[in-house]
Amino acid sequence: MKHYQLVGIGNAVVDVISHADDSFLDHMGIEKGIMQLVERDRSETLYASMSDRLQTPGGAVANTVAGVGALGLQTAFIGRVRDDALGRFYADAMTDNGIDFVNPPVQGSDVPTSRSMIFVAPDGERSMNTYLGISTGLTSGDVPVEVTGNARIMFLEGYLFDHDAGKTAFREAARATKAGGGIAGIAISDPFCVERHRADFLALIENDLDYVIGNEHEICSLFETDLESALTRTAAICPLVICTRSGDGVSVISDGERIDVPVEEVTPVDATGAGDQFAAGFLYGLATGRDVDVCCRMGNACAAEVISHIGPRPQKEMMKVFQAEGLV
Repeated sequence: MKHYQLVGIGNAVVDVISHADDSFLDHMGIEKGIMQLVERDRSETLYASMSDRLQTPGGAVANTVAGVGALGLQTAFIGRVRDDALGRFYADAMTDNGIDFVNPPVQGSDVPTSRSMIFVAPDGERSMNTYLGISTGLTSGDVPVEVTGNARIMFLEGYLFDHDAGKTAFREAARATKAGGGIAGIAISDPFCVERHRADFLALIENDLDYVIGNEHEICSLFETDLESALTRTAAICPLVICTRSGDGVSVISDGERIDVPVEEVTPVDATGAGDQFAAGFLYGLATGRDVDVCCRMGNACAAEVISHIGPRPQKEMMKVFQAEGLV
């Protein structure tokens, strides 16, 4: 039976990237510089309007899993795609990157594979238009216990908590991982997701999870309070709380012990994927038994690399970066 150092469950989204000037954005009614959810018809109109498409497998937790896999660990990803052109592309691309893509593309569904149409303006601003499609329909039936039960670390994507079936799948996955001797945690993903499901979110963290990763806005949203209070209250129900604070570094409370790790200021070329790759570096450190401060520094190094170029996944060999920074 195969064992994994990291298994992620999340939205399987194909990122479709194209260049567009401001007049094109205006003409298509695309609001510049933000991410917005779109319906199927709108997604098909935008997809058809893209002239120079670059397609890459995306999704926040999938990006983290890819980052950890690139560092040489055994990884798997659980997510739903349809048996259509984009779905087959996604599954093949994840497999080509050395990630076990656990779920075969769904046949017989009329709901397309999830995609995000990303328009990059000449000034580097990205306007993201995301159609969630089939990935949000994840249920326990998509989550094989032979995978979750053999994970050293389970990583869940908060966005999928929006659906009752997703909540159940998360609880079952976390419990299977813990029963097998692993640990389970979540990327909060979005303050609005917390606001819609706060009681359930907190119950999952308190009863089933070992770690939480979020930025300061996401951590604050858990208890609708200031950052220091939110960190203290979250740490009271969860053994490991990791809060990224952009230029202010990272704050971690591990078993009641607080550490703050600074970060070098970097002017981003493209901030997409910074949180995903921070999580990749941190979880790599955790999976390989590093101290928490080293995990943070590994996360910071991965985040700094990914914001130095377009795209949400690292382009450099991060192990060489770790070696250069004395982290391994």
